[in-house]
Amino acid sequence: LAFTSACKSEPKAAEEPIPSTSFKFTMIKHAVKDYNAWKPAYMAHDSMRTAYGITKYVLGRGTDDTTMVFVADKINDLAKAKEFATSPGLKAAMESAGVTGSANIAFAEMLRLDTTTNDQKNRLLISHRVKDFEAWLKVYDSEGRSARAANGMADRALARDLDDPNTVYVAFIITDREKANARMQSEELKKLMTDAGVEGPPTFFFYTVQE
Repeated sequence: LAFTSACKSEPKAAEEPIPSTSFKFTMIKHAVKDYNAWKPAYMAHDSMRTAYGITKYVLGRGTDDTTMVFVADKINDLAKAKEFATSPGLKAAMESAGVTGSANIAFAEMLRLDTTTNDQKNRLLISHRVKDFEAWLKVYDSEGRSARAANGMADRALARDLDDPNTVYVAFIITDREKANARMQSEELKKLMTDAGVEGPPTFFFYTVQE
């Protein structure tokens, strides 16, 4: 009995998640004909965004498909931001900048964010819908930051959709793409997502931070 007791493994200590925060933001993802022509056109419309209470936050470019652009902007008024998203002025600006196809626009609230300076610009954004956010979060936190980091994915941000609170967005710094790819395709992750109540296939988007 003494031997059995001595060999019992210690319970895993709970890891602290990345810092909590709260602010609203919008995410836009779309394709462009020419990124180098699109970017200056996008930057030139800063005043238009400012008029609607929108502040430039993150600009990214698809890693695998470099015609894809990812923009995250902070917003201080959700109604005005939504008005801007459907405005004729924005539509005209996007067309003249060479945006192709329809833009995927979402509005979310940031819940956790690691603001530590990091020179690694490779990122992964995972989005999926869950049955119950709190139940999902417990499973996510039980997996732990160190387990994800060991698979080449360092926690960067966690957000929740404002229109559908059961849609979750998680961003990672990619330190090892090969390990991250293997993790994305693993049966272990599929089971973890099933246990967490993820509904339908998740969306994975690899991008490189430009600004």
